[in-house]
Amino acid sequence: MDNALPFAPAAARNEAPILEVLRRYLAAPMQVLEVGSGTGQHATAFVRALPGLRWQPTERPDALEGLRARVAHDGVDGVSAPRSLDVETGPWPAGPFDAAFTANTCHIMGWEAVQAMFAGVSRVLRPGGPFLVYGPFFEAGVTPAEGNRRFDETLRRHDPRQGLREVEALESLARRHHCSLTASIPMPANNLTLVFTRDE
Repeated sequence: MDNALPFAPAAARNEAPILEVLRRYLAAPMQVLEVGSGTGQHATAFVRALPGLRWQPTERPDALEGLRARVAHDGVDGVSAPRSLDVETGPWPAGPFDAAFTANTCHIMGWEAVQAMFAGVSRVLRPGGPFLVYGPFFEAGVTPAEGNRRFDETLRRHDPRQGLREVEALESLARRHHCSLTASIPMPANNLTLVFTRDE
């Protein structure tokens, strides 16, 4: 790997299990919006594995340079030029998209940004399209894994706006934006992939 390129060990570790979930929901020639593409590792890896997708990576303006470098370096046909996206201020890509995906963003964003993300995805996602949300979450009535509990405490000490979100809060938020939670898929390392489907 080019040492100048951004690299996230977590993205490398979770790539394979996330891909197995994506295979159930994504198929060419779908147009997919990724919110918060980070290093771009997922974008290029997933489209290599699922050729024929048209994948639109996005990232906040201050993190766009590394994402662009990754996409240009990997040169995967089907990965569009990265676009700047602040979920709270936009501008959002026009769409419509057949599916949307985000990984490890809900606990890093403040709650207002999470709300803005769901509102924005709902506007650009076609009816019946899935919004796949990967990361660590809390669930009502379920004792959290010790690692998740400690991670949540660390995040909140760093920034009180951050922290693991409750699945039930996200489900309620999604309903307000015309989406329904249709699957909650257990993942390695105490993570979940939540599948929200845009109402028809």
